[in-house]
Amino acid sequence: MFFRRERPKTVTFNDRVELLKKAGFATAPASDGRILVSKHGVGAIIGDEEKGQTGIERAGILIGSEIAVLLNAGYQMFLQTPDGKRYPATANELHALHEFEDDVKDALNLTNLYNTSLGTTSRLHVYDRVQARDLARQPKPWEKKDNRYKAPDSKGSLHI
Repeated sequence: MFFRRERPKTVTFNDRVELLKKAGFATAPASDGRILVSKHGVGAIIGDEEKGQTGIERAGILIGSEIAVLLNAGYQMFLQTPDGKRYPATANELHALHEFEDDVKDALNLTNLYNTSLGTTSRLHVYDRVQARDLARQPKPWEKKDNRYKAPDSKGSLHI
């Protein structure tokens, strides 16, 4: 007697989109091949990462036809639209966003990491005490106006 192993079935991106539809999510194709998934006023853009795995690229609250992503300002969470408008995030919106991300990961059979299962996480961080940090325009300590500090020369020695 010989026993045969069943070949593992490769799940395609379209199969995963069908799983989302069966789970009650509304789907709409985007022009670049990605899919907009939405449910109860929360939406996400999902795309096919070339490893046969589906990835959630951007999740947030739907404001009109735009997805407002979560922005952590240190003292408060905001929703930021692609054109830069910011709205304070309410507790209900944060809860809805967290539940939505969990449901999408369950439907797509994605791994839910420990830190994301504890609560809502954000990819954008702008703290009030660090001006222009995300724009990479912070002055370096050796670029002070009084010329006390200077950058090292080509030999690596400092001249103070």
